Amino acid sequence: MTGLSEIIKANSFTPADLPEFEGKLFFEGDRRQRYLVRFAVLMFLSTVIASGAVVADSTATVIGAMLIAPLMTPIVATTAALVMGNGKRAWQSLLLVISGATGVILVSMVFSLLTIEVLNFASNAQITSRVNPGMTDLVVALAAGVAGAFAISRDDVADSLPGVAIAIALVPPLCVVGISLGKQQWLDAWGALLLFLTNFLSILLAGGAVFALMGLQKVSTEQMSHVNRRKAYQIIALGVVLVSIPLALSTLKVARESVAQLQTRRIADEWVGQLEGDYIVSSVLVSNGIAEIIVTGPEVPATISDLGEQIEKDVSQVDEVNLLFVPSKEFHFASGEPG
Repeated sequence: MTGLSEIIKANSFTPADLPEFEGKLFFEGDRRQRYLVRFAVLMFLSTVIASGAVVADSTATVIGAMLIAPLMTPIVATTAALVMGNGKRAWQSLLLVISGATGVILVSMVFSLLTIEVLNFASNAQITSRVNPGMTDLVVALAAGVAGAFAISRDDVADSLPGVAIAIALVPPLCVVGISLGKQQWLDAWGALLLFLTNFLSILLAGGAVFALMGLQKVSTEQMSHVNRRKAYQIIALGVVLVSIPLALSTLKVARESVAQLQTRRIADEWVGQLEGDYIVSSVLVSNGIAEIIVTGPEVPATISDLGEQIEKDVSQVDEVNLLFVPSKEFHFASGEPG
């Protein structure tokens, strides 16, 4: 505890820190119009880049979009304003977050409607990694919120902000929401929106805790009562609890499907081992109660239906089995002298 208190004391806010800190987060007076223009331009460009990266399934390009997206600044500004007791600044920053997020969804939706590429939602890694968030995502988001708040408040660790931007991933989930809505994939849209809400609320909660521990409210001019400030963070904490419920359910679902997939794979491998010939189980996937199995071999086994029946009987999480047989082929190449 002594070590922690010393770290907090060494990094606490002083009255001299406040003007520079406010200058990073709050853009008022003559600065506001220029900031809003830059914010809109960067949000649009990061959305187009992220949307294209999602459609093309390009991880590197998604990372690039994360780095130029300016959405984290108004989120941190919202929680900083709450800690400082400035309700007006908090509302202005929150409205900027809401308008920015809405704009990302709309632009990415239009992008998906205009794109000519065939988008496979089941195999696109940029989509599948963002539509089934779990408790791990909540833990990562809370840690990233702490890191972001600490980095933005300290000039000597500001170089860490690009890493925080990549870890917290705000724009890509919103792009997946818009793309999913454009392609009428409602469940995927909800999953990606849940991931964004998890990241957003985690920054508010964890960032507020960091600023409070660093004594931000003590050096600021208080305009909000302690009761109202406490109510604001109680609402944020409640939001984190509420999003953790579907996250926990999703985590449990993934865990059950993983166990079912292992059981299905074992049964399929044992069945293939009893066959005569060069047969292999190429792929096993269990999702939403459906097991999809691909078997490769010289010819369709007469007992292939027995495999499906056994899986449905022995694996409680599987209600339906889809078996796909892919015949293996041998190619013979003959060479000869040209006539």
